[in-house]
Amino acid sequence: MTVLKTSLRNFLAHKGRMALSAVAVLLSVAFVCGTLVFTDTMNTTFDKLFSSTVSDVGVSPQKNDDAQQTGKPQTLPASLGGTLAKVPGVAEVEVHATNQQITVADGRNKSLSPASGAPTVGTNWNEGQKKSVEITSGHEPHGAGEVVLDSDTAAKHGVKQGDKLRVIATPGDFTVAVVGIATYKATNPGAAVFYFDTATAQTRLLGSADEYSGYGLTAAPGVSDEQLKKNVTAAIGTDYAVRTAAETKAENKKDIGSFLDVMKYALLGFAGIAVLVGVFLIVNTFSMLVAQRTREIGLMRAIGSSRKQVNRSVLAEALLLGVVGSVLGIGGGIALAVGLMELMGSMGMKLDTSDLTVKATTPVVGLAIGVVVTVLAAYLPARRAGKISPMAALRDAGNPADGRAGKVRAALGLLLTGAGGAALVAAATSDSAAAGSGMLGVGVLLTLVGFVVVGPLLAGYVVRAVSVVVLRLFGPVGRLAERNALRNPRRTGATGSALMIGLALVAALSVVGSSMVASATQQLDKSVGADFIIQAENDNALSPAVVKAVTSAGNVEHFTRYTHVVAKITTPDGRTATERLTAADPTYADDVRAETVQGKLADAYAKDAMAVPEGYAKDHGVRLGDRLTVAMTDGRTARLKVAAITSDDTSIDKGALYTGIATAASYLPADKMPLTGMILAKAADGRAKEAAASLKAAVADYPQIKVRDQADYKELIKGQVDQLLNMIYGLLALAIIVAVLGVVNTLALSVVERTREIGLLRAIGLSRRQTRRMIRLESVVIALFGALLGLGLGMAWGATSQKLLAMEGLGVLDIPWPTITAVFLGSAVVGLLAALVPAFRAGRMNVLNAIATD
Repeated sequence: MTVLKTSLRNFLAHKGRMALSAVAVLLSVAFVCGTLVFTDTMNTTFDKLFSSTVSDVGVSPQKNDDAQQTGKPQTLPASLGGTLAKVPGVAEVEVHATNQQITVADGRNKSLSPASGAPTVGTNWNEGQKKSVEITSGHEPHGAGEVVLDSDTAAKHGVKQGDKLRVIATPGDFTVAVVGIATYKATNPGAAVFYFDTATAQTRLLGSADEYSGYGLTAAPGVSDEQLKKNVTAAIGTDYAVRTAAETKAENKKDIGSFLDVMKYALLGFAGIAVLVGVFLIVNTFSMLVAQRTREIGLMRAIGSSRKQVNRSVLAEALLLGVVGSVLGIGGGIALAVGLMELMGSMGMKLDTSDLTVKATTPVVGLAIGVVVTVLAAYLPARRAGKISPMAALRDAGNPADGRAGKVRAALGLLLTGAGGAALVAAATSDSAAAGSGMLGVGVLLTLVGFVVVGPLLAGYVVRAVSVVVLRLFGPVGRLAERNALRNPRRTGATGSALMIGLALVAALSVVGSSMVASATQQLDKSVGADFIIQAENDNALSPAVVKAVTSAGNVEHFTRYTHVVAKITTPDGRTATERLTAADPTYADDVRAETVQGKLADAYAKDAMAVPEGYAKDHGVRLGDRLTVAMTDGRTARLKVAAITSDDTSIDKGALYTGIATAASYLPADKMPLTGMILAKAADGRAKEAAASLKAAVADYPQIKVRDQADYKELIKGQVDQLLNMIYGLLALAIIVAVLGVVNTLALSVVERTREIGLLRAIGLSRRQTRRMIRLESVVIALFGALLGLGLGMAWGATSQKLLAMEGLGVLDIPWPTITAVFLGSAVVGLLAALVPAFRAGRMNVLNAIATD
């Protein structure tokens, strides 16, 4: 009880000094709890959505991953509906006609597709739709020229009743008028949804009045879903997928669950980084508090307190800090989850706070993480406090030995860093991606731990080096700042290490991202001879109408259509496997410079010919001139001659099997021929500008189609990589914020620790302005120390990662020096900002009171 009272008294006495550590615990716990609440809420929301959209039993086509990509969804015959209606136990049959490969444009020819990449869904209106949405304006679609759309899409694009919309689908384009707006009862999953009458959905979206995309069956009273499924299966056989409502929900949840799991564990990973950085802050805080209370603890020992009691007293303070920070963090996590829901809403996925789900395990997890991490972080300082002898009460406060990095620690740190460096070298020179990835993980872990352990030793050298460049310019004040930073290498090392972790990850990702862009740019320059690349957004295929419009453009020397054909290939070694063949026009050999080791790629586009990659040929015993048995999915079997063997070093379409579009079309029915995925175009000599204008004019009626030259395509790649990196940087910002709090706390406690010293400096002539400058410069040098360690470590990680990714075509190592320089200079600014409050407090000290401080 006495220990608890002492701990509580000390905690309240130093509540200001504990505040920043509590904020670190709060942020870390908030990130963890916010992630759990957000993903649990997403699961709840989608459970409600799936429950409101599924029938008692659903009948759909068997999933066929090997089907040709014809731009048309898999369908069932309309005649099957009559059979299902006669099945015992079926009370009602509901038909579905849905296509997710459509584009809808408004009156200004602007696409209404979600910018988030979610699908644009065209479907038929039926009674089942009323389970998930309600028409809040207008009426249901009744004829071929009418459509109802979801309220979120309407609001985002300013669409109103009476507006004309153009629907672009594989079977053809058609115009409809908006007659109603539908609002989701649960949530909008982020898609743009358009409802047509059933006949229009069949003929215009599916391309046939004799087909549907599925059926929904309602069970008669007293008939269970399982019994109805058995009856249906007995009536129609096993050629169709028959699922109960529970099975359909489980299937839907599995699809969305994989996405949510990736999001959940990624966010928790970044939360873990923030927790790790927070550990350094807590260790530093308690180490400094113990050092400042050396005389006080010595007196406690002198009057009878045992080592265990002193130890427990410090740990009890940590426990109080962990509880307070965790409780606040749990509340902050719920607020963060609401913020994430609002963010998702701005991206098109509307989530209702009424579905906010806080499971009982969430606050338990948050409290456990906050308390356990805080107590463990305070364990070493607590042990150090327990070792303080009663004689310490007779000495000045502070423990000089505590400020020197031990030789054992330095040796261990160098050993770990060296082992980590060796692992990184092994990873970079590995011939196996799997083995190299494992060594990379080991190398990252060992070098990180090694740098943290050896930090105090490095602080002495790095701070002196930085001081020569930065601090010596400020004369005596700069020298004082340097000596303050060097006074306690362990403290400086821990503070810099906290900042190092976040910046190391930033640097590593910057190197990988920059190398990706540079590699893709090099590949385009080296391998693509075409002037223009024409493709649809969201990776949708090009409809026949689009292909016709594109190929009618003038000032173009030639066009190359490009698609993929699915086939089972039997090789000379007797093995049969499903493969995707790249089918293209003969000019593909001119537009894509794929190197060959035998034969000519142009010959692979002749009638009944193909090309295989070198590795494939070696693995399957294929030689130039062999004829392979190629059974086209949904088509006939061909015997194709191997006219060329391509190099495995080919950067574009690496490892692809090639054949001609004409060859593929001769073995596939017209309705089973895959749609064109992309078109390459070569401008006529000296007519590049005219060709670009002509191509853009040709696709002006198709807002989903983009015409890009090579420069545009490079910008597209760069933009996609930058978008991903910016999202990751945003998540890493939390760890960096916690690290900055560590700098602030270290400086604040350091100012308190040096109160008498600062008073003496002021007494012998140091002005308030110079005092503030000294604290700011100390902060800057600590921040730059952490930045140098982090950026150096991160660049090593990034360079090693690039060497591994080179096996997958990432052949260019590019160090983004502007980004690295900006981060380094930004660290100096961060150091300045972190020192504002501590410097202000130091400058305001009363000289006489400071000197009198014991």
